[in-house]
Amino acid sequence: MSSSEMKIVTVIGSGLIGRSWAMVFVSGGFRVKLYDNQPGHAAKAIAEMRKQLEELEDAHMLRGELTAMQQLALLSSHDDLSQALEGSFFVQECVFEQLEVKQCVFQDVEQLVGTDVILSSSTSCLVPSSVFSKVQNKSRCLVSHPVNPPYYVKLVELVPHPETAGAVIDTTHAIMTKVGQAPIRLKKEIDGFALNRVQAAIIAESWRLVQDGIISVKDIDLVMSEGLGMRYAFIGPMETMHLNAPKGPASGGVHS
Repeated sequence: MSSSEMKIVTVIGSGLIGRSWAMVFVSGGFRVKLYDNQPGHAAKAIAEMRKQLEELEDAHMLRGELTAMQQLALLSSHDDLSQALEGSFFVQECVFEQLEVKQCVFQDVEQLVGTDVILSSSTSCLVPSSVFSKVQNKSRCLVSHPVNPPYYVKLVELVPHPETAGAVIDTTHAIMTKVGQAPIRLKKEIDGFALNRVQAAIIAESWRLVQDGIISVKDIDLVMSEGLGMRYAFIGPMETMHLNAPKGPASGGVHS
């Protein structure tokens, strides 16, 4: 048994993101305790995951080195929060995007875990200073924002609270890397994080070009799907500029 199989991750919330995170973590060999405050929901979620994992295995798309049955054996469902948190070293919260609910969840969790347990939120839009405002020990808190669906899109944005310890970011980065995700580190919190801000800029300019009668809706989509998207699936904008103009943007690196 690997060292990761001996470690327990608690996933709070058994919706789409919670189920996806659970599948990601077990693919890396971690034991996962899935909790939902609605009785029976976590158990139903695991039944759904069983079907998904078996289908992925049949299609040769299952992540990790373990079989579907081996991964399923690492999953357990819980309706009691204290039982779900027992023995856990990492908590991934996946409840719906309502600030007060997330704050209450982390208040409850903090009372039930040791001081060295990492508290991570999946929020896509709430900054850590808001999410963890009612937590006493904020040094072990951060946002680990996945891209939906996390099982297929590997990017994870690690966003620190102003008080987050560097070791917490490092440990979380290592965990995400071990389970096959592609973590990136934000140096400080900002509304929208990185991915959504870049996405918003693209959407805003695309809409502007359509609105001003420059291009059709169909063709602006082709700009991305048959143009920039093909390139950016392999390299990012900064690397593109570097390859086009090693001496810097002034030498023409922003051209296609």
